[in-house]
Amino acid sequence: MGTAFLETPRAAPSLYETDETGWLEQMARLIAEGRFDEIDYPHLEEYLTDMGIRDRREAWSRLVVLLAHWLKWEYQPDGRSTSWRLTINEQRRQLSQIADSKTLRNHLREVLDVAYLDAVEDAAVETGLPVSAFPASSPRTLEEWLALGFDP
Repeated sequence: MGTAFLETPRAAPSLYETDETGWLEQMARLIAEGRFDEIDYPHLEEYLTDMGIRDRREAWSRLVVLLAHWLKWEYQPDGRSTSWRLTINEQRRQLSQIADSKTLRNHLREVLDVAYLDAVEDAAVETGLPVSAFPASSPRTLEEWLALGFDP
């Protein structure tokens, strides 16, 4: 007679793993109802941490795109297009909304110089110009980049 293979039963996937939106709604409902002992704290901590990382990553990405398109606009005037202008305007609008968060505005200020260098690299690749053709540091402050009156 052979021995039976015994498996440890696996726990059913949690709502967090199968339906994130449903899980979020459930957590919000539990909080609203004051049922704090039923909150999925480990996953909630993970989710909130990931949201902060995601928001910072989005802010960074939009800033690099804005700066790279502005550099292309400024340093390759023959290539100017409606598409570039729309990209610049859209990124400024989105960044202005993101910067409504004091935390994300501070983050954008902190990363502006490094984001600018990434944008210079992108603009150099796209325009074929050497990196040295662009200013060595951002010619504007974050507030100036986000100013509504800025028009390429």
